[in-house]
Amino acid sequence: MMKITVETVVKAPVEKVWQAYIDPEAIKQWNTASPDWHTPTASVDFREGGPFSFRMEAKDGSMGFDFAGEYTRIVPLELIEYQFGDRQAKVEFTPADEGVTVHLEFDPDKQYPEEHQKNGWQAILENFARYVENEA
Repeated sequence: MMKITVETVVKAPVEKVWQAYIDPEAIKQWNTASPDWHTPTASVDFREGGPFSFRMEAKDGSMGFDFAGEYTRIVPLELIEYQFGDRQAKVEFTPADEGVTVHLEFDPDKQYPEEHQKNGWQAILENFARYVENEA
């Protein structure tokens, strides 16, 4: 099965980008693909073997789901790998002149069209970049 890849550049130091990606309070601010959804709760045990869980819900209460898994590999300021269900994902943080390139690849869900998944994860990543760049 082919992995889906999304990427963005965040105009901020790698330490700030990294911290926003792993901090539960920050995750609640940026982890949404559209303005009509939100993440009311997030828990993170940020260590290899540690669990994470983000509750994603439509703001009107019509639907929601838990995005949960376990961190499998962490290289500080460089790499986060995790599994969620029977799927895996990898997030790479690469400093560059213009900021930090955040590269995310993940196993697609077989139930949904890959283009839909790619667009949703890309939207979340763009929201992440906006959040980090607008934080003081």
